[in-house]
Amino acid sequence: MDDLRFTDPEPRIHPTAELKSCRLGRYTAICERVILREVVVGDFTYLERHAEGIYATIGKFCSIAANTRINALEHPIERITTHKLSYRPNEYFRYRGVDSGFLERRRAKQVTVGNDVWIGHGAVVLPGICIGHGAVIGANAVVTHDVEPYAIVAGAPARIVRYRFAPETAERLQSLAWWDWSLDRLFEAVPDMQALSIDEFLRKWGE
Repeated sequence: MDDLRFTDPEPRIHPTAELKSCRLGRYTAICERVILREVVVGDFTYLERHAEGIYATIGKFCSIAANTRINALEHPIERITTHKLSYRPNEYFRYRGVDSGFLERRRAKQVTVGNDVWIGHGAVVLPGICIGHGAVIGANAVVTHDVEPYAIVAGAPARIVRYRFAPETAERLQSLAWWDWSLDRLFEAVPDMQALSIDEFLRKWGE
C-alpha cells in the first residue's frame, strides 16, 4: 500500500474543545468549543463548532453541524425542583455528593447514531434516541423518536419529510456497508461516488 495516498489518521481536536472519557476513531475532527462527555466517535466523523454530546455512540462518516446537541440533558421534573441543586449539590455545598442514581438514569438513556448520518445546524437529539444509517436530521429539528435508516426528518418535533432512496436501495446500501471498507477500497471508490448514480454504484461495487 502506498501510504502517500493517505493523510495522517490521528484525530484532529481543536484546543478549545472539551472532551472527557471519549474514544475517537481515525480521521475524526473535533472543532472549536465542541463539548463531549462519554462519547464514542467513529472513523471520519466530524463535529463542527459548538456541538455538544453526552452518553452517545456516533458512527462512521457522520457530518454533525454547528450548535447541535446530541443527548440533550434531562432534568428531574418529578422532583420538587428541576434545578441541579437536587442532583449535583456538590457544586454548592460541602458534604453533599452527586446523586449517583440520577447520573445512572442519564447514562442509561444512550443515544446511538448510525453511519453516514448528517445532523443539521442547531438540531437537538433527545435522550435514548436511535438514528439509523444514512439518515438526515434537518436544521433546528428536535428529535423525539427513533429515526429510520435513510429517512430525512425535520421540525420540532421532527417528522419524516421523505426518504433519501427507495426501500430496496436503502437495504442494498446497508448490506454494502461501505463505511466499513478498507482505506484502499475507499480510495478507489471515491471517483465513482462522485460520478455514478446510486444504482450504477451499487451494480459496480455491490458484488
